Amino acid sequence: MILQVFRDAVPVITSGILTVILLSCTLFGIQTYFNFTQGVFSVGASVFVNGHLHRLLTYPFYHKTLAQLLLNIITLVFLSGSLEKGVGTVRFLFLFMLLSTTAGFFYAFMDLLQGESSKSHTEGLVPVALACVALSTMHTKMTKGFLCGVSFPIIALPWVCLIITTALIPHSVLPCNVIAILIGWMYGKGWFSLLDMSEARAGVLEKMLPFRLLRSISAVMFVPASTEERRETLLPQINPTPGSYPVQAYAPLSSINTSDTMAKMYEGWPNSTSALSSPTPPVNPHGHGPAHSFGTSHGHCSEQSFGQSCNHNHLTHSHGQL
Repeated sequence: MILQVFRDAVPVITSGILTVILLSCTLFGIQTYFNFTQGVFSVGASVFVNGHLHRLLTYPFYHKTLAQLLLNIITLVFLSGSLEKGVGTVRFLFLFMLLSTTAGFFYAFMDLLQGESSKSHTEGLVPVALACVALSTMHTKMTKGFLCGVSFPIIALPWVCLIITTALIPHSVLPCNVIAILIGWMYGKGWFSLLDMSEARAGVLEKMLPFRLLRSISAVMFVPASTEERRETLLPQINPTPGSYPVQAYAPLSSINTSDTMAKMYEGWPNSTSALSSPTPPVNPHGHGPAHSFGTSHGHCSEQSFGQSCNHNHLTHSHGQL
């Protein structure tokens, strides 16, 4: 029971997110084993001052402490999974590097302009996770978001996540996170459309190494680049087993009592023969016996009824003469 609740609460781990997690854990193990200097892969003004351009590619995978690493992984899993399911694994990894590099570049440039007094370095997965949230909100059709029972406009979701991550995650730099949200918003607006990867190109790359190896891992979900294949992966067709759905039971035809009434169909209309075989005689308003006559449905008198009435009047007249 508890395992089922935990499985429903945790998002499905996809191949792209698993790749980022493995790279982050690998880099953390390397820098812990070799005891690297603190901030050796962080992004700041040193990117331009010392020419450390490689930090623009490595800073999202770098974490100073184990607590920072775990909290950044949790943030990535909960905030970036929807983007990968919307664009595919190959395009997600491309967007991950594009958004992180662009956000790190602009933050390093801003840090350079601030001078020597207020220099701060940043690292981790939080900036790119917030950029993914901002990008996802630009393409969604939802207008309202819900968090802990509180409703707010969906465009405000990245800023709500910004407040939560800045307050809970250590070594989180607020200016870099704000820049990352703006970068994701600009990409969603199409300002970086020249750098975007097409769906056809992503479909070709996912058939090559190392993406072919990611696709062969059955424990995680590989999201294809094609829209049709992605729909089949995320929304599999449900084939219920026979008897899994309740059906309505009907009484067999043999159990119906047809001794009193025998219904027949005439030109599509039910016709009861028992009503014609034993009609109910009408009551004579003058207190006489039943009239032996048949009338049509339109109220016209038949010839037999007229003849009997005339004979009755004739006999009465003859009796008066006698």
